[in-house]
Amino acid sequence: MTLWRQVPGGLIRRRTLLQGMAGLAAVGAMGRPARAQDMPTLVNSIRSLSNPYHATWNQGGEAFAAAIGAPYVTLVTEGDSEKGIADIRAILQKTGGNAVINVDPNDAPDARPIVEACVQAGAHVLTQWNKPADLHPWDFNPNYVSHVSFDGVEYGGRTAQVLIDAIGGSGGIVALGGILSNTAAIDRRTGLEATLAANPNVELLDFQVADWQSGKAFDTTSAWLTRFGPDIKGIWAANDDMAIGALEALRAEGLQGQIPITGIDGIQTAVEAVRAGEMTATVFWDPFWQGAMGLSIPYHARTGTFDPAAEPPEHREFYGSATVVTTENAESFYAEHIAATPQLDFEDLWGRVSGQIRQS
Repeated sequence: MTLWRQVPGGLIRRRTLLQGMAGLAAVGAMGRPARAQDMPTLVNSIRSLSNPYHATWNQGGEAFAAAIGAPYVTLVTEGDSEKGIADIRAILQKTGGNAVINVDPNDAPDARPIVEACVQAGAHVLTQWNKPADLHPWDFNPNYVSHVSFDGVEYGGRTAQVLIDAIGGSGGIVALGGILSNTAAIDRRTGLEATLAANPNVELLDFQVADWQSGKAFDTTSAWLTRFGPDIKGIWAANDDMAIGALEALRAEGLQGQIPITGIDGIQTAVEAVRAGEMTATVFWDPFWQGAMGLSIPYHARTGTFDPAAEPPEHREFYGSATVVTTENAESFYAEHIAATPQLDFEDLWGRVSGQIRQS
């Protein structure tokens, strides 16, 4: 069984353990023995390495590639859909289709041309977060292996409720959203709005899109503080990077810890902010798992460990498991998932399936 261990002290230091793993062979339970000339190129296509969430995602991909001795490539879209699609087409051409691709499409419509290009080239692909509702892996057997997401409606709503509870159930809040056409952003906003509807004493003062970016969130929050002043009782953010940007704006005014903030993604800086009382909650998806298992699942399909067409629907389109981190469990969560040495079994393909994705 292939294991990956996080070093004590945080996510970033995991990179230092990879150097000794590069020679491990992809044999035995990892599928059919892979000769060096057969080994597919493993590709993670993500938004940006400057985003802590995707930086950790990339480390997961590096770890899995090192564990099986496969070449590894990181592609970044920097929020540009055309670039994301073009880069994947280029790597497919370069590898002759001998590739395993794990992609977080910049926007939902991007998934279709990416999947179609992979299928045409003979590569195996897994998508995460974003895809059109009418695009399904089982329509492109066996190359479109799976789609993985997390229940944004549920967790957008749960973080909103934590925020509302923190402000005493009444008052004004502001909200930072992701890219408008992004599936995760849409779902999380839907969860927020449903929770607000159930809490009529809470007023949404303003909702602004900050494109998942801390810098834009900082500027937006600074403007809100000028515009609304003490009427702002809480800040909801659709991801942690924006939550941290909002927190920096509060710090600039000496207001950190005085206005509750919630985020989503469970990045280390956000968990630390919850521990310090500067944020109220985040949601941990485990981007290291996403980066590693988003490659391991299609790799196992490519090497014959399982036939995607024979798998049940809940293995083709599924929600991963998540953890809400609040001030109540932040210390134990930090000790278990960041400061400690958790293990990831690259062969446990379906261990974090929490249900089939709801169909629109």
